[in-house]
Amino acid sequence: MTFRLSRRKFLTATATAGAASTMGGFFMPSISRAADRPVITHGVQSGDVTANTACIWGRADRASKMVTEIATTEGFKNSVRIPHMNVVPQRDLAGKLTLQDLPAGQDIFYKIHFENLDDGRASSEPLIGHFRTAPAAKRNIRFGWSGDTAGQGWGIDEDRGGMKTYATVTKHNPDFFIHSGDTIYADGPFEKQAKMPDGDVWKNITTEHTGKVAETIDEFRGNYKYNMLDKNVLEFNRMMPVYYQWDDHEVLNNWYPGEMLTGDDRYSEKSVSLLASRANRAFREMLPITEFDTEPGRVYRKVSYGPSLEIFFLDMRTYRGPNDANDSPVPTNDTDFLGRTQIEWLKRSLLNSKATWKVIAADMPIGMIVYDDWKTKSTFENLANGDGAPKGRELEIVELLRFIKSAKINNTVWLTADVHYTAAHYYDPNKAQFQDFEPFWEFVSGPLHAGTFGPQDMDNTFGPQVKFTKHPSKEQGINLPPSFGMQFFGLVDIDADTEQFRVSLRDVADEELYTVTLDPVYS
Repeated sequence: MTFRLSRRKFLTATATAGAASTMGGFFMPSISRAADRPVITHGVQSGDVTANTACIWGRADRASKMVTEIATTEGFKNSVRIPHMNVVPQRDLAGKLTLQDLPAGQDIFYKIHFENLDDGRASSEPLIGHFRTAPAAKRNIRFGWSGDTAGQGWGIDEDRGGMKTYATVTKHNPDFFIHSGDTIYADGPFEKQAKMPDGDVWKNITTEHTGKVAETIDEFRGNYKYNMLDKNVLEFNRMMPVYYQWDDHEVLNNWYPGEMLTGDDRYSEKSVSLLASRANRAFREMLPITEFDTEPGRVYRKVSYGPSLEIFFLDMRTYRGPNDANDSPVPTNDTDFLGRTQIEWLKRSLLNSKATWKVIAADMPIGMIVYDDWKTKSTFENLANGDGAPKGRELEIVELLRFIKSAKINNTVWLTADVHYTAAHYYDPNKAQFQDFEPFWEFVSGPLHAGTFGPQDMDNTFGPQVKFTKHPSKEQGINLPPSFGMQFFGLVDIDADTEQFRVSLRDVADEELYTVTLDPVYS
């Protein structure tokens, strides 16, 4: 549902309440459990915020009316009430509302409650959320990114503080956060207990829909609702907007379109494309993501965030060819990774961008080798396929990097996750097999709350130089639980005056592990 309001009317109605105060503890009432009134089940969320639009989300425990108020102050004096929308079982009682004609560069507070569908007399307690719209003029910008939530069987252990990296991010009060994919692990059921490498026991909260691999729409939805049982995630969701991507575990590990699960006895449904269709629906129902009328289910998109920043969110999953040997010397349908339509969209969007910094938010890194069949190392999950001249899926990146150079598109930075450790890579054409591109940085972060792995082998095709990395040692092993402290996220600060782009790689304890400041290049 989309609601358009008069920006002048909204500003006039809320201006008398004064400037928005700082966040940090604004009203969050307790949730009523009265049997005769609706209940908000999984908090509130906002996402896909631009200068003038935003998407907000809430879910009730029964069919009901979702009622929303918005204001520029947390006290909600002179707020604007938005016509209600109905939430129904067909969409799992979730309501998603797109707001339009918002004022740019403004803190917006929204209050959601649910009313009885029949007469509206019984209603839930309200919950308040917050987002900040993108600026129209230059100002300081801070945002975070990471990926990988609830993976490898490490779910919510309340005795260990739950998903604590989310709380660490929230303390920084970023303008927004990019979730770079693996928002759930639909193929990773939770056991009540999991043994850790040090012999201690991890104790998971468990639910009916996370005890097996997800196949039905309800099972996919259940994985998103599981993450929203965590207190840290709930607070994170209501305090800042999030831009979501997806990767593989929203469906299952390393999936590609057309794959058949003939050898996987966990799945009664063997068509991965059908599973992906159900997973995509759950992804869009359970998260505040913009819908595209012309291409339902589309994940790739761009967001203009003022004069200094534009972000291009990629989908490296939906349009790829099979995970094969990845060694074709020429482009074919099987070498697709982003796919022709998305590649042309990205080139066109980068060319038309007026922003100083162009962030390419990818769900997989460029130069890390990720095998599909890791035992034989014969098939590839990522685009990288080993040292040497470009082949297979790398040919798309050749086309893209060559275009960026020839079109003189400055200040591109790649942000990504996927590999469950953190790193900073500088792609240097002087060290590369393919050299027709301008140097650029790629920063890797994650996991937010999952097993820690690494490192991956690097592919020299595009000359990645590892400037920093943190991952488990050989002695520590792999799949370290979140309690071992190797959970990572990144922060970016863009200065309004200098437009310098400062990147900080951090861990769950908020220790700054690595930082670099990039100076903008102006044509």
